[in-house]
Amino acid sequence: MADGKWTGKLGKTSRNVAIIALVLAGVGLTLARYNVIDKLDGFYGMLIGALLAAVASLIAVISLLMSLKGNGASRKPAIIALALAVPFVAFIATRPAAADGAPAIHDITTDLASPPEFQTLTIREDNLAGVDTVENWQEIHAEAYGDIQPLLFNRPVPEVTIAAHSVAQEKGWDIAAFDPGAGRIEATDYVSYIRFEDIIVIEVTPSADNSGSEVNVRSVSQLGVSDLGVNAKRIRAFTADLEAKLAN
Repeated sequence: MADGKWTGKLGKTSRNVAIIALVLAGVGLTLARYNVIDKLDGFYGMLIGALLAAVASLIAVISLLMSLKGNGASRKPAIIALALAVPFVAFIATRPAAADGAPAIHDITTDLASPPEFQTLTIREDNLAGVDTVENWQEIHAEAYGDIQPLLFNRPVPEVTIAAHSVAQEKGWDIAAFDPGAGRIEATDYVSYIRFEDIIVIEVTPSADNSGSEVNVRSVSQLGVSDLGVNAKRIRAFTADLEAKLAN
């Protein structure tokens, strides 16, 4: 009888802790999304919620194991706890794997020697966080993202810039600067529910032989060290869409 009582208490505790974990994570992320609290504070709230969810899962498993000796009438709270907590813990645990081996950098560009500079938007002061020097960043970048290169088009700068602007709008980026004559676009994109900010600059210049245009893109995360490969994916998707648009 005592075992059954403890089994029931553990099951209810696991369920309650799982609910608290989800509420903590959800509230923290939502407050951060709307800038009521700092983005990183919301992110840390999610991590604390995941830790609580893992604790709830452990308590639920213990409760279920103890219930094997009884009639199983008290298993429902523990099963609910596992249903709430396990998917959350699994989602957080698989995020590093989703990065597919992306290096711990957050500034990605098609031109390592002379990355496009931001003129309207302001890049973070600690943009070398995690790499310390430009040379380290260039070495890591070159090894991981050798496929990200400038694009060449047999079209004039204004036409290519207008096409690039159209692609940026289709992707839902917030355009901060657009100058077809100067071949310049700056924009902000947002990542995940919490809306982490990444800033993008696109430069379109005359090609070396003046027969067309060269397009260079730079995408930078404004928080954190590793971008989990997000900026590289953004540049690849953008350049592919731009090539498709100008091929028509």
